[in-house]
Formats: sequence, structure tokens, C-alpha cells
Amino acid sequence: MERLCPCTGQPSQGRSLQRQLSDLVSLVRFALGLDTELKPFADEVDKRFQAWIWRHNAQHGTAFSPEQTEWLRLMKDHTANSCQISRDDSDDAQLADMGGLQKACGIFGSDLDALMGEMNEVLVA
Repeated sequence: MERLCPCTGQPSQGRSLQRQLSDLVSLVRFALGLDTELKPFADEVDKRFQAWIWRHNAQHGTAFSPEQTEWLRLMKDHTANSCQISRDDSDDAQLADMGGLQKACGIFGSDLDALMGEMNEVLVA
């Protein structure tokens, strides 16, 4: 019998276990009445990310650079699969391929930890 994703109803074949587990966040939020519609967790993270990055750029009067935006998107994708982002996640394949923690620190400087904390709060909450 083919297994279906509880959030999408689509076959879960090929989806990572990590992704399936992150979709449980959406299922729990729906079951608790925090969300009125059951949606894949990654879709909600994408939606929240777009609103967050727009709001962040507007509040600070300067937009993230293209390189920073690319990194933020990778961190968002990691968050969608793992329900969080931290310095330790710089060993993740995509982040490591981009230069890992050293590169991220070079791009964001002392703001890196604060940005990761803010992303965790806004994207997963």
C-alpha cells in the first residue's frame, strides 16, 4: 500500500523522512486549532519567509544583498525541512557547498545568530 503525506494527500515516496516529520508541525497546528487549513509545512515557511524578508527590508531601509538573499533562501529551505536553523546546520550539504559557517559569518557578520533566531521564530511559529 502506498503511503500518503498527511498534509498533501500525495504519495510520500521520494520525500525525505525529515520532510515528512516537518509536515507534522502543520498537522499538529491544525489539530490544535492554530491553523484553519491544513497545508504542507514547506508552503507555510515559504509564505512566512516572503513576508519576513519584505518586512525586514522595509524596516531597515536597505535590502539584503543578492548574496545574502541567496543564503537566506538556503537557510529557509533548511528550516522547511528541519523546523529550525542554527550554526550547527552549516554542515548541511547545500550550506556546506556554499562555504559553510565561515562563509555565512563573512556575509552576515555579527548579525548571523540574530537572523537565524529571528528566522526560527518567524518561519516556524
